[in-house]
Amino acid sequence: MMAATDVRNMTKADAPQLDAEEERHARAKRIEGVAKWLLPAVVLALAIFGWDRIVVINAIPRYILPGPGLVVQTLIQDWPILYPALLVTLKITFMALGVAVLGGVGLSVLFTQSRFAEMCFFPFAVILQVTPIVSVAPLIFIYVSSKLAALLLCAWIVAFFPILANTTLGLKSTDHNLRDLMTIYKASRWQRLRFLQAPSALPYFLGGLRIAGGLALIGSVVAEYVAGTGGVGSGLAFRILEAGYRLNIPRMYAALLLIAATGVVIFMVTTTLNHLLLRKWHESAVKRE
Repeated sequence: MMAATDVRNMTKADAPQLDAEEERHARAKRIEGVAKWLLPAVVLALAIFGWDRIVVINAIPRYILPGPGLVVQTLIQDWPILYPALLVTLKITFMALGVAVLGGVGLSVLFTQSRFAEMCFFPFAVILQVTPIVSVAPLIFIYVSSKLAALLLCAWIVAFFPILANTTLGLKSTDHNLRDLMTIYKASRWQRLRFLQAPSALPYFLGGLRIAGGLALIGSVVAEYVAGTGGVGSGLAFRILEAGYRLNIPRMYAALLLIAATGVVIFMVTTTLNHLLLRKWHESAVKRE
């Protein structure tokens, strides 16, 4: 009886300490949640303010370095010109990303199902990845008659390898014990792929998709630069070239702002997709208390 009474007394004594610890932990989590969004916003605001002060204090001409206010004003004024160009860039980017997903995932499945196919074709994928798109794009525009198809091909070359490499790695990274279990139960190749390899490869695929989204935008912009020099230019890259020829530096910055904003949105969308698909089961997205 004495021992049980002592344990109850100790539990009651420790209860306030546990409640205080939980309260501190909850407060730290709330502060971290606010700081995650507040700190980048503050740093960005300070950077914009510093940019503005540098321009004003040094009286830098607008044709050398426009202030942030002038860039935003130009973006609003030139919106009828920049908006159609933005749509063209977005069209090429998302089409290239879609084709990269289909091609990358399809080839990944083929490579994991056939060692012979991987040995034959994977080196060509590596060659396309390591060859600078700036050197390949002029040749593509010579041999491909359709400008849209040429732009799409350039962006696809840049975007598809991360999906191919990551998905292939994911499909090969399944637990060998689970593979042996599937073999014991005489699972078919399709069953093994659907119920074992595909779920295991999902985090790898999403990681590749996050990289490929930004690379698709980069590829489309680079392709537009090459096409713009040939007389075909309706995307944001051509508008940047055109503004540079006319020394319309504020419009150049406005177009660059749209490109940067597009890249940020793509990254946020792919990150959100990664969180939604993995938050309930994968260690990379599960919230830790």
